[in-house]
Amino acid sequence: MTTKFRTDVGVDKIKDYLMSRIDTSNPVEVEKVGRYLKHIEMYRRMERTVKKEGVSVRTKNGSQVFVKSHPLLGEMNKVNASIINIERSIEFITDDDKPKFTVNDLV
Repeated sequence: MTTKFRTDVGVDKIKDYLMSRIDTSNPVEVEKVGRYLKHIEMYRRMERTVKKEGVSVRTKNGSQVFVKSHPLLGEMNKVNASIINIERSIEFITDDDKPKFTVNDLV
């Protein structure tokens, strides 16, 4: 028996994480995070629809009846590619960019 492994994380948690890893004074980077989150929400809505309706749909055209893949599958691939591209373009702050504090700074 396999256990369900939940891979989706709340959008708020993703936002908090990303905002902590970018320069929030840079409006371009903040906009990228916003677009990233919107794309994740779109992808999840499409995923729910496909899960509800199935990965294949039955189409009737006159006397012909055929089965084809759900139209949203292609759109999901496009949105997923956009998510990856936005993620790649985000300039994350590295540990080297963060200020280094020592115990003496507290005194």
